[in-house]
Amino acid sequence: QVQLVESGGGLVQAGGSLRLSCVGSGIHFNIKPIDWYRQRPGNEREWVATVNPNYSGRYSEAVEGRFTVDREIRRNTAYLEMNGLKVEDTATYYCHVWDFGDYWGQGAQVIVSS
Repeated sequence: QVQLVESGGGLVQAGGSLRLSCVGSGIHFNIKPIDWYRQRPGNEREWVATVNPNYSGRYSEAVEGRFTVDREIRRNTAYLEMNGLKVEDTATYYCHVWDFGDYWGQGAQVIVSS
């Protein structure tokens, strides 16, 4: 059974930082690209970033230069490091992996106050 468990959300002031974690089980997590999505209030879910098996990352224009993805093989974990947070980054963040189907984390709420 595939399971993704997220942690690390919270409340932070604008300009601050947070790191989200996503621990995978029941899947060859470390050979899969891991995606991060977010859903801002009143908006559809949008892609934020992807960390590839070779540790390279891709980012949406909205977060390029502020967010960094990483992964840790030993811990079956992917990370989304968020720096320079803005009020408009307030959202529920989800990790995602595809393995003959879509699998999602439970979501981590990030609230950025002005």
